[in-house]
Amino acid sequence: MEYTRLPGIPNLLSQYGKAALGSVPVVGGSRDATSLPAKGVEVAGVKVDVANLAAYTGVCGLRLGDALPLTYPFTLAFPLTMQLMLDPGYPVAAMGSVHLRNVITSHRALRVGDELSIRARAENLREHPAGLLVDIVTEIRTGDVGDGNSDDDDDNPATQPAWVQRSTMLSKRRTSLSPAKDAPRPERPAPPTAAELGDPTVVMSVDEAQIAEYAAVSGDRNPIHVSGVGAKAFGFPGVIAHGMWTAAALLGTVEGGIPERARYTVEFGKPVVLPAKLAVYARRGVDAGDPAWTITARNPAKLGAVHATATIEAL
Repeated sequence: MEYTRLPGIPNLLSQYGKAALGSVPVVGGSRDATSLPAKGVEVAGVKVDVANLAAYTGVCGLRLGDALPLTYPFTLAFPLTMQLMLDPGYPVAAMGSVHLRNVITSHRALRVGDELSIRARAENLREHPAGLLVDIVTEIRTGDVGDGNSDDDDDNPATQPAWVQRSTMLSKRRTSLSPAKDAPRPERPAPPTAAELGDPTVVMSVDEAQIAEYAAVSGDRNPIHVSGVGAKAFGFPGVIAHGMWTAAALLGTVEGGIPERARYTVEFGKPVVLPAKLAVYARRGVDAGDPAWTITARNPAKLGAVHATATIEAL
C-alpha cells in the first residue's frame, strides 16, 4: 500500500471538530459503507515527550522507564487513526464508532530516545451482527520509512516494524448478519461466583477526574469520555472510561512478568461507567501453549459484567 506523508502528527482536537461535523448528515454528506481509503498515512521523525510519558504512566498506574509501555504508542498513533476515519473514502462516520478489540504485537521495545516513524492504514471492512467492522492497522518503526511507497521495506529486517497494532472498530447498524428484530435473545449463562473466580489480583477505582486526566494526556477528548451530555447523546448513562485506559491499567497488574517480545490482545466488553470499581483477575499460564497471562476486569458488584478480557502471549 502507498502512504501519504503528513508533515507532523495531526491535531486531535481539530480532528474531533471535523468528526462532529461529519456526523451531521446534511453538512457532512453520506458515507457509502462499502469502501476504504485508497492510501494509508504516515509521519516520520516522531519523538517521545518524556513529561507526557510520565503523566501517562502515572494516570494508568504503570512504571516509568526507558522502554515504552506496550500501550503508550497508541497515544502517539491515534491521530493517524482519526485521519483515516476522516478520509472521504472511509466507510462510516468517525463519531459513534466503538473500539471492539485491540491487538498489539511488540517485536522489540521502543525506547524514549528513539526516532519513530508511524504508519496507519484501514483494511478488512466486513459485516458483523451488530454492524460493520473495520481494522485500523498501525506500524511503528525506528528511523525513517522511506518515500511512502515502502511495501519493499517490509522485506528488510532492519526496517520491519517494532510495534504493530490492529484496532477493530465497530459502526453499529443492521447488516445481513443481524438477527431478526423479533428473534428471541440467547439465554445468558449464569454469572460465575466469587468462589469460582477466586480472589481478584487487585480492585481498582476510577473516577471522572482520573479519566479527564487521561484524556488530557492522550489527547483523546471524545465527548463520551469527558462530558456527561456527550456520553448520553451516544446512548451511555454517563461518562465512560477510555478502553485504552483500561487496557493500560490491566498491564499494571502484571508489570515485571511481561515477555520482552509479546502480543497483547484485549477484547472490550461492557463500558466502564464512572465512577467505577474494577475487580482485576490476572492469572499466569500453567500449561505449554497457554498465554503468559490472562487478565479479566469485572464489576465487583456484578461479577457477570465483564469490562475487558486480555491475554499476553510470548512471541
